[in-house]
Amino acid sequence: MKKDIHPNYVDVVFHDTAADVMFVTRSCADTKGETIEFEGETYPCFKLDISSASHPFYTGKKMFVDTAGRVEKFKKRYARDKK
Repeated sequence: MKKDIHPNYVDVVFHDTAADVMFVTRSCADTKGETIEFEGETYPCFKLDISSASHPFYTGKKMFVDTAGRVEKFKKRYARDKK
């Protein structure tokens, strides 16, 4: 195999900030230098807005998740004038 063309494939902690759940898996995701202490070890940390731990489809709960105000922007853009 060619040298220096493969990404750095290491153990990474994925932190779901919506549900405050963390899990470790191997990944080549860019963690931007962030690290976290998890189960007695220090790992690179990748923060997620939503994962299977907080997604309504997987949890079975109807949960309003709007991190960027997308619903409000849509309603504002396509609101009909009340006359």
